[in-house]
Amino acid sequence: MKNLLKPLTLTALALSLVISASITAAPSKILFGSCGHQDKNIPIFNAINKEQGDLFIFLGDNIYGDTNDMDVLADKYQRLGAKPGFKTLKAQTPIIAIWDDHDYGQNDAGKEYPHKEQSRQIMLNFWDEPANSARRTRPDGIYTSYMYGENEQTIQVIMPDLRWNRDALNHVGELEYYTKRKLNNQGPYSPSEVKGASMLGEAQWQWLEQELKKPAAIKLIASSLQLLPDFTGWESWANFPEDRKRLFALIKKHKVNGVVIISGDTHWGEISKYQQNLDYPLIEMTSSGLTEKWKDVSPNKHRVGDFTHNVNYGDLSIDWQQIDPTISLKLKGVDGEVIMQSDFSLSSISPYK
Repeated sequence: MKNLLKPLTLTALALSLVISASITAAPSKILFGSCGHQDKNIPIFNAINKEQGDLFIFLGDNIYGDTNDMDVLADKYQRLGAKPGFKTLKAQTPIIAIWDDHDYGQNDAGKEYPHKEQSRQIMLNFWDEPANSARRTRPDGIYTSYMYGENEQTIQVIMPDLRWNRDALNHVGELEYYTKRKLNNQGPYSPSEVKGASMLGEAQWQWLEQELKKPAAIKLIASSLQLLPDFTGWESWANFPEDRKRLFALIKKHKVNGVVIISGDTHWGEISKYQQNLDYPLIEMTSSGLTEKWKDVSPNKHRVGDFTHNVNYGDLSIDWQQIDPTISLKLKGVDGEVIMQSDFSLSSISPYK
């Protein structure tokens, strides 16, 4: 199957243009992860490579660049690229990638980061993005989408850019952080109170709405930041409530079936489930990190079961042989052992006729 899996990057300037591709089989095993430090050993690649997945999605913080020096940034990508486990992954498995703050250029950076244009080219060069890709020249970010499979067995992967256009974060005061937030394992940010504040920007929103309307059995939103948790105090969709509300509204408005969410960033792994004012439950698996760990895990009222702060990667598997395909989301550890799992039928997230 792997040789048949040729990702289609949506590169049209017009939102409606779709480049056709010869794709004869949908992936049945999609692996994913985030937060891998290029200066550390990454033994979890051994387990990932044994899986021989049909696709691997890098969800951001794929390196820790954190620099204004573009030579330094490029060198850090090369350090990741030189790792034997990464070389094996690249040789045997198709890869797609989006960035988060550390590979964008600076911790928690948004639209103000001054080197984002240079960073974009370095990032896309490393991930072998075609020279004519719209991701290289689009004036508002590297967001993209891929379509795999055909007929009733299709998966669309939607990868928003949550950095290029992101408005300022809303910080709490130092006193509140140390006397309240830190004691509750929460970060220093609060939801924005600025009308219209967004991570995506309007042009990307118009693009995303068109993507949601395209037919696919499964719509996998690959978000560099957590989407469903209501509030952690760290970076997440919850800090931009208009964005989050708008996405939920579009899913209902356009009767979008089959939405599943995967995310990274947190340095812990968990499953979240959310159905408030929705017609079916949204399920999100957060996989973080490939090397990075964070012991002070934040509260999440939408968490299903426990969390892990050990290194991990995600596995989304689909049994296409069933009349009603089963979707299995697993979070796996350094040796490939299953840490947590959620299984559900495609029909359970596809209420619209």
